[in-house]
Amino acid sequence: MAIQREPGQKGINWSNIAVGAIMNMFEVTTLGQPLEVLKTQMAANRSQTLVQATKAVWSRGGVAGLYQGLIPWAWIEASTKGGVLLFTASEIETAGVGMGVSPAAAGLLGGMGGGIAQAYATMGFTTCMKTVEITRHKEAAVGVERSTFQVFMDIYRREGIKGINKGVNAVAVRQCTNWGSRMGFARLAESTIRNVRGKGEKDSLGAMDKILASSIGGALATWNQPIEVVRVEMQSMAKTTANANRPAKLTILNTLGFIYKENGIKGLYRGVTPRIGLGIWQTICMVSFADYVKAWVKKS
Repeated sequence: MAIQREPGQKGINWSNIAVGAIMNMFEVTTLGQPLEVLKTQMAANRSQTLVQATKAVWSRGGVAGLYQGLIPWAWIEASTKGGVLLFTASEIETAGVGMGVSPAAAGLLGGMGGGIAQAYATMGFTTCMKTVEITRHKEAAVGVERSTFQVFMDIYRREGIKGINKGVNAVAVRQCTNWGSRMGFARLAESTIRNVRGKGEKDSLGAMDKILASSIGGALATWNQPIEVVRVEMQSMAKTTANANRPAKLTILNTLGFIYKENGIKGLYRGVTPRIGLGIWQTICMVSFADYVKAWVKKS
């Protein structure tokens, strides 16, 4: 993902903000949102299997259920966090390579920095709104009818800005480990493929090789699924899911302990199957495809 600068070019490449926004919009509008909805459904309802979660989501309107929350909140989130991610990660990765850091290590650092930046800059509010949509549909299934705005304002009146950004630290940890792992593993896989094919570090890879490398990076990055389950639990706002054992004030650690006591190690990895698919698709879009788009923008 490193920026390829023209000879003598200095300064920051601001076009990566637009490239990141466009690529993340493409990712979420295609396969991203259905996989995100399934993953969140399983993480929030840890007793459900993938088949049960799919049926539950499908019951909320068929195909429309798979894309619930896409417009406007997922689009708003994708366009903002994608721009922040690609811009920040590219600048850090380019600087790292320039200082002699290996591509894998530079990808790791770039992904970590980009993930943290997008979490705190954009994802508190937008992730809250996506969770509000899921909460509203879960409540509707048991006869509680509230609009998106009503659920949102209920949170704001009770908890203020902190309530809207509840779980943002868990989101930051997740995004840091997500994109650090995805980009780091993807760049490591690219280097390995080059070595296997007898290519130099500066030689380009074919499209299928880059997609393979991104698929490896996206799949391996799901090791942090417990962080995602913790994030969903911390942001869960359905009144019907009250549990006497659930801590009143949630932190990352006590939420992790609560989930483990309630559902064991399997509960911490609930939803990992759709997340593997999601991780692969996001990495292909934001690493492999983004590299090609950035090269096209540079030539243009």
